[in-house]
Amino acid sequence: MNRREFLQFLTAGYMAGLVKPLHGSTRVNYNIKPFGNLRLIHLTDTHAQLDPMYFREPNYNLGVGKNKNMPPHLVGKKLLDYYSINSDLIKYAYTHLNFNEHAKVFGKFGGYAYLKTIVDILKDAANNNSLLLDGGDTWQGSGLSLLENGKDMVEASNILGVDVMTGHWEFTYGEKIFLDNLRNFNGDFVAQNISLTEEAIFDGMEPIDESNHFQKPYVIKKINNLRVAVIGQAFPYTPIANPKRFVPNLTFGIRDAELQGLIDKIKQNDNPSLIILLSHNGVDVDKKMASKVSGIDIILGGHTHDVLPKPIIISNRNSKTLVINSGCNGKFISMLDLNVKESAFEYKYKLLPILSNHINPSIKMNKFISNIKKPHLSHLNEIIGKSSLDLYRRGNFNGSFDNLICDSMSNILDSEICLSPGFRWGPTLLANENITMADIYNHTAITYPNVYRREMSGEMIKNILEDVADNIFNPDPYYQQGGDMVRTTGLSYEITPRNSINNRIKNVRTNNGKLLISNKNYVVSGWASVNSEETGRPIWDVTKEYLSNIKYYDLNQVRQPKILKENDNFGIEN
Repeated sequence: MNRREFLQFLTAGYMAGLVKPLHGSTRVNYNIKPFGNLRLIHLTDTHAQLDPMYFREPNYNLGVGKNKNMPPHLVGKKLLDYYSINSDLIKYAYTHLNFNEHAKVFGKFGGYAYLKTIVDILKDAANNNSLLLDGGDTWQGSGLSLLENGKDMVEASNILGVDVMTGHWEFTYGEKIFLDNLRNFNGDFVAQNISLTEEAIFDGMEPIDESNHFQKPYVIKKINNLRVAVIGQAFPYTPIANPKRFVPNLTFGIRDAELQGLIDKIKQNDNPSLIILLSHNGVDVDKKMASKVSGIDIILGGHTHDVLPKPIIISNRNSKTLVINSGCNGKFISMLDLNVKESAFEYKYKLLPILSNHINPSIKMNKFISNIKKPHLSHLNEIIGKSSLDLYRRGNFNGSFDNLICDSMSNILDSEICLSPGFRWGPTLLANENITMADIYNHTAITYPNVYRREMSGEMIKNILEDVADNIFNPDPYYQQGGDMVRTTGLSYEITPRNSINNRIKNVRTNNGKLLISNKNYVVSGWASVNSEETGRPIWDVTKEYLSNIKYYDLNQVRQPKILKENDNFGIEN
């Protein structure tokens, strides 16, 4: 977006009272004159955030291999310079820079009542020649959604008007709840890379086609005399990144060869005007897939929560593919206008921040949210404490909310070392704001939340660090599973991301400054165990107890490992 575009005001929406003027010189234009014959609207990774929230973008998002210093692995000033951005509002939306100060000026982002207003404006402007596509991670991430088993988000998506979605965390409710929710979803759920196991078929489960797909691999949407094929790509590593027990009858994978075959079949049988991959791969995986698989016109991606101000264009042997990602938590909506012709298309793209303080909410959505929250308000609104720093999670290494969770376990469970998963979801809390139970849930609300306390050898602890580091920093995107580095308390270490597996982590020390001893056992606490069902208390209870005891979490600085040989990496900005 250039300065002229931002200085244009939303005339139609403003006159209708839908959008309030921003004070100052920077405004967002949501009333965008349609271009061409099709408008795609994309959101992803909202993580059940029905209400507006703050969300601080990372200052650590390292790229490795061919993706070093390339989008989306640009943070802070390097990102602003790359995209020639000088607007304070867009600095606030796209980066961590001066986050607290900008938050007090521009306010919160997202919220489904505000998303609904903007989606309706975008659809109406396009005479409803549009598709609203959801990249998944929609039903999970809040205390309300956990308590409602995702039903709140299914209905919110219906009111929003989602046409097609794919998924990831949706599966962590288990197959039964997933299917119950799917029956109540008005749109189409698509996933070409999920199949029933042979055992499930033998036991009587019926696939939907001869390829043993669990759900529709794709759908054809007829819009404005166009035939738009939307193929689903659910998160390929769901049974690895999350407990396999939630999806015992399903197999997942990248399956790019099968995808190529499906595209060829669609072209032969369905006469598509456009082929879209609705993906939950993560940006780097999408980029590699676009280079290997021909015939995809557009990839609308999710999973890694990355902000892409402009599409990435990937060439392969026969075609070019636009790769788009729309951030997370309802903070952004992507709008892609297309002029689709017989063998090509032209496009105009906008990544729109949803400035909820300056948008009048949808009455219908607001009423729904108010009603579904009502039975849970006393629990969710309980005030637990405050913090001296902004509490956030998002970055390759520890965030301040991760430090709070780790300190909670270390203290309540009396452990020497704490390991906490590198989840990317969870809004930001400003310093000295009340921390409620809902805020704690926003960083812990999963269906396998139980803590553990056990002994681990120094060798095992180092191996965990090495394995997670390879998952993040392997130069081949197909070996990356998303997420970030395991969060720690009681440990310090050095990491060299560019090294090979088992050679990235060194100089691991405990709090007393002594080197970690391979054959010595340490008392370790953690949560979100993937391979075993733990019987400890839910992590939100442990965090609540710790914060209730201390009342004020006084954190001087976020604890980070020492990163070596990455001084030239544009994905680091302290």
